[in-house]
Amino acid sequence: MFASLRIYNYRWWFFSTLVGSIGTWLQRVAQDWFVYAFLTADSPLAIGVVTALQFAPILLLSPYAGLLADRVNRRLLLAATQLGAALTALGLGVLVLTDTAQLWHVYVFALLLGVIVAFEAPVRQTFVAELVPGELLPNAVGLNSAAFNVARLVGPAAAGLAIEAIGPGWVFIANGLSFLVTLAALFAIRARELYPVAQAERVKGQLRAGVRYVRQRPDIIVMTVIVSVVCGLGMNFQLTSAAMARAEFGRAAGAFGLLTSISAIGALVGSLVAARRTLPRVRGVVVGAFSFGAFSLLSALAPTYWVFAALSIPIGFSALTMITSANAAIQLRTEPSIRGRVMALYMMAFLGSTPVCAPLVGWIAEEWGPRWAIGLGGASSLLIAVVMAWWYFGYWRQDNTPTVVGRRSLGLGMRWVVSRLERNRAAD
Repeated sequence: MFASLRIYNYRWWFFSTLVGSIGTWLQRVAQDWFVYAFLTADSPLAIGVVTALQFAPILLLSPYAGLLADRVNRRLLLAATQLGAALTALGLGVLVLTDTAQLWHVYVFALLLGVIVAFEAPVRQTFVAELVPGELLPNAVGLNSAAFNVARLVGPAAAGLAIEAIGPGWVFIANGLSFLVTLAALFAIRARELYPVAQAERVKGQLRAGVRYVRQRPDIIVMTVIVSVVCGLGMNFQLTSAAMARAEFGRAAGAFGLLTSISAIGALVGSLVAARRTLPRVRGVVVGAFSFGAFSLLSALAPTYWVFAALSIPIGFSALTMITSANAAIQLRTEPSIRGRVMALYMMAFLGSTPVCAPLVGWIAEEWGPRWAIGLGGASSLLIAVVMAWWYFGYWRQDNTPTVVGRRSLGLGMRWVVSRLERNRAAD
């Protein structure tokens, strides 16, 4: 399960990812709560706008970022993005501490961070392939997700306590300083021990080549579409959890942070389970989306805070099983010379669906209540899982790699759907 940690370069990257992710979660919770409780009159819509601005640049810039990831030194590009992210966090922290921060300031800093993330995300994903040999890539991707979810376990709870103790401004400052750890790790990595990937040649039509490659790969299309819908409509935890904690259950910032930490328990287990698999499959993504939708619908009906918190554990497990399986499967199934562009398109769907859907989800939460917003995400996830399972297994019939998620892990409903499709395929 921890094979990749035996590699010196990956160890540095793993622990820097852990520290950096804790800082990111500190800022995310502090930013959402600052907007929700300090700058507005408990407005989920305002959080939706902040989220949309933070992720909107990914829709516009990800293809170019992916091309850049295939052309330039990824380590130097990552260092530049980490420095930029640190400056945005520190800048927002100074505004809050000097009591001059307004809502439009948060909007601007969210947009700036979105531009940085648009270039960082595909590079960060593909850089892992340079740290470990190919046979360890699924393990490394899973451990990266595990680090992210350990941070998600620690960061939000710590953020909730820190907001109440010292205020959100110092939380932003702490996040800005956490990027120094990632910068140190990038310079500590030994270049001679990397597994370099050949850089793409500078010729015309490279962006279109990436799109054409994906269009010819139904397996990549299915995983990308599923992740896009689930993340866009279902994984708006930053606004639905805040609204549920405060509006439905009458809780404070600490309870909001605790909700995120509890959901990270399931997400951590899901990422570790995915890390043990050597050949992730499309089926794992489908099943993860289906179970995510089912548990989300149940959480929309939760009568108490603690029932809602308990249901967030299987929701987190399902989400990270889906995301980690998709991430590793797409990287393993893609030609190395075009991997950056393909991962950029995937990240555009993964993260870019948020700016499209977050304002809608926020509006539903504000007008009809957060339960309806969560229910929308759950129903959409169930529907896309069933539709994509039918389209891929029943129409294309070409999932030929060993399975990531075994039959015992299939939900009852999804087990029936997949078994019927496989029976039809065998009959043909």
